Amino acid sequence: MASVIIAGVGSYVPTKILTNEDLAKLVDTSDEWIVSRSGIKERHIAADDEATSDMAIKCAQAALLDAGIKAEEIDLLIVATCTPDYLLPSTACVVQHQLGVLPHATCFDISAACSGFLYALEIAYGQLLTGRYKCALIVGSEKLSSIIDWSDRTTCVLFGDGAGAAVLKKVDQPGIGIIGSDLGADGAMRELLYMPAGGSRCPASPQTIANKDHFLRMKGKEVFKHAVRVMEKVAREMVEQHHLTLDQINLVIPHQANIRIIEALASNLGLPLERFYINLDRYGNTSAATIPIALDEARRAGKIKPGDYTLLVAFGAGLTYGSTLIRW
Repeated sequence: MASVIIAGVGSYVPTKILTNEDLAKLVDTSDEWIVSRSGIKERHIAADDEATSDMAIKCAQAALLDAGIKAEEIDLLIVATCTPDYLLPSTACVVQHQLGVLPHATCFDISAACSGFLYALEIAYGQLLTGRYKCALIVGSEKLSSIIDWSDRTTCVLFGDGAGAAVLKKVDQPGIGIIGSDLGADGAMRELLYMPAGGSRCPASPQTIANKDHFLRMKGKEVFKHAVRVMEKVAREMVEQHHLTLDQINLVIPHQANIRIIEALASNLGLPLERFYINLDRYGNTSAATIPIALDEARRAGKIKPGDYTLLVAFGAGLTYGSTLIRW
């Protein structure tokens, strides 16, 4: 049977770094307060003229170079983002044009927040197996600084900007690449993490702007509780579905939202924290970009080797969640 492999990865973060000490000048907070509650020390912030598509193009170029594939060979392009350049057209179409992907390619965005990259992986995996497409480029790119209320210390300390990408292709070699995915969502919890205005339910108006309804809002304690529960669930299910044990997982790459969530997940799974790749101290939560950025870093750091099992696991607004199992 054919397999779908990750042929190349790449990532990009803006040059500007916003430290906890910098935030302490904006809101009533401190480095100790932020680190103790989230594990985050700094985050990267995009320039005013740097959009989600700009970051997506840079990480995509790196992934294509890593894979040894030209942009003209891509026939499926998916961008996972909750901060698109525009509501329409899709950011994927902007990336297509700027990157040099040919017009015959299928290009679209998906909105699954922090689980977006895993959703995109599953879509590309399925489409490549049909034979309809030969080579896919998936990108998680976010400019979360554009939807953050910088006077709200409960949210502004948590998020950053960045992008990550992967090139996928089908190979005639069974037992490697993407082994499987387990995705889900629970729309009953949609208001635990959302942006109230800007869509068709609540269009932009002077009142929505005055109320700061175009900024992200989150009920942190409730999100924490559900995040730990659903990530443990899909992690266990993914391993069990493929007749493996957790001890056989060489590396877990979790969504980088909060160190306490990752620590709780590790404890519940009975795995040492050293088995988890963690970089949120340097980037904060970059939503759909967190897992591809971490994946790129982990591979370049030599933490992923041929034959290894890597488990990706995420949760996000929706609430969406999912896990993906990869064998290299």
